[in-house]
Amino acid sequence: MPRAYQPTPEDIAKAEQRRLKREQAKNNPASAQVDDERGRILPREWVDLAPDSASTAGQTLRVMTWNVLAQSLVRRELFPTSDCLKAHQREHMLYREITSHQADICCLQEVDRTEKLFPELEKAGYAWVYAAGPRKKHGCLVAFRKDKYECVRQRVVTYDDQEVREEGEENARRGSSFRTKNIGSIVALRRVGTEDDGVIVATTHLFWHPAQAAILLREVAKFRDEGPEPQRRWPSIIAGDFNFGPDDPAYALLMGDALLPEQKQRLDSSYVVHATLDPSIVADGAPPAEEEEEGAEAGENDPDRIIVNARAAQPSDGLLTDTELEDLFRRSGRVTSAYDAGQRLVPGISESGLTFGSRVSVPQDRRGAFEPVYTSYTHYWKAVLDYIFVLDAPERNVSIVRLAKPHSKEAFGEGLPRKGVCGSDHISLAADLHWPAP
Repeated sequence: MPRAYQPTPEDIAKAEQRRLKREQAKNNPASAQVDDERGRILPREWVDLAPDSASTAGQTLRVMTWNVLAQSLVRRELFPTSDCLKAHQREHMLYREITSHQADICCLQEVDRTEKLFPELEKAGYAWVYAAGPRKKHGCLVAFRKDKYECVRQRVVTYDDQEVREEGEENARRGSSFRTKNIGSIVALRRVGTEDDGVIVATTHLFWHPAQAAILLREVAKFRDEGPEPQRRWPSIIAGDFNFGPDDPAYALLMGDALLPEQKQRLDSSYVVHATLDPSIVADGAPPAEEEEEGAEAGENDPDRIIVNARAAQPSDGLLTDTELEDLFRRSGRVTSAYDAGQRLVPGISESGLTFGSRVSVPQDRRGAFEPVYTSYTHYWKAVLDYIFVLDAPERNVSIVRLAKPHSKEAFGEGLPRKGVCGSDHISLAADLHWPAP
C-alpha cells in the first residue's frame, strides 16, 4: 500500500508563502492591480458554430493549444521589435492567456521555467503531464482540470528513435533527415465519474519535415488501440506547433489531400541527410545548426528551412518516398482540423481577413483555407504553424461547437511578443468540441 504523502519543511514553507501572497493581494488592492496590469492581454472573442450540440448526450470539452516561447530561446536579434522579452515582462501575460480560456485541457509547447508555471497551474485547478526531449531545456505539457479528468496512461514519442520501415540498417529503418531531439507527449484522460469515457490527447513541437507528423499520427492511433477496450472508442486530440503551413505537403498528407506538383518539389528539396546524423559531412562555412534553437519558425530568415551542412540522401539512408509517406498517413486515419472545419461554417468569414485563404490562394477542393490567418507573427516571420486536429473514434464524429476567434494582423503591431497583446510569438488557439456518447 503506498505511503501517505508527507509534506517536507520546504513544501510547508512554500505553501505558507503562497498563503501570505494571497492575503497580501486581498489586503492590498493596489498591489493586485499592478499584477493585473502586468498580465494584460488582448481580449478574445468566441464564435458559436453549433451550440445545440453541446446540450446533447456525450462529451463536450474545451481544448487550447499554445507555444508559449521558451525563455531559453529568446534572442533580441530574433525579435527586434518586441517590447517584452525579459521573463518578468512576459510571465504574467502567459499565465493570463493560459487561464483566460478556461479550458478543460491545455496543450503547451516550449515550456520552461516550470518552477514558475506549475504553481500557477495548480492554483487554477489543473494537473499536468510534462515531457521534454533528451537534453532539451524546454518541453511539451498537457494540463487538465482535476475536477474533470484524470490521467490513466501516458507515453512519450522520441521521433529520432522511431522506425518507419522494417528493412535495412538501423539508420535506414529510422529514415531520418535530421536529429531534432523533438518529442510528442500522449496521454489518456478519463472523465471523472465515468469508467468508460474520456479522450486521448497528444501535443508536440515538430521539425517541419512531414515524417514526424506521420509518426505522431501513427503513434496516437497505436496508443489508442493498445489501451483497454473502452479507450479504443475514445476520440483523440492532436494539438501543438507543427512547424508547417496549410499549403505545405505535410498538411496535405495529414488531411488526406493529394500532393500538388509544387508540394512534391518542396519534398524533393528536403531529401537530405544532415551532419547531426552523418558526422562525415564537412561544414560548408555556414554556422552549424543549433538543435536547441526552435524559436525561429517558418518564414523569412528561418534557419529550419535553410538546410546547410547536409548531403543529398541516398536510398540506403531510408528516407520515405512520397508514396511511402502517403501510405503511412493513410494507414493511421484522416484527421479533422477544428479551425479549418469550424470556420467554414461562419458566414462571410472568407472576406473578413481572418483566414489563411484570405492571403494565400488555396484551391476550393482542398483543406487549409479556413485555418487562422496567422498563428505566429513577429518582425521576421509571419505564418500559420499551430493546429488543433481531431482523430475521431469509430462512429463518434466530432462537432466543432465554438472557436476562439482569430485576431486580425493589425492587432499585433510591429510583431509579437507585445505588452498588452500577447506574451509569446505565437497566438493561442482554443475550441469547444463535442462527441456523441460511446
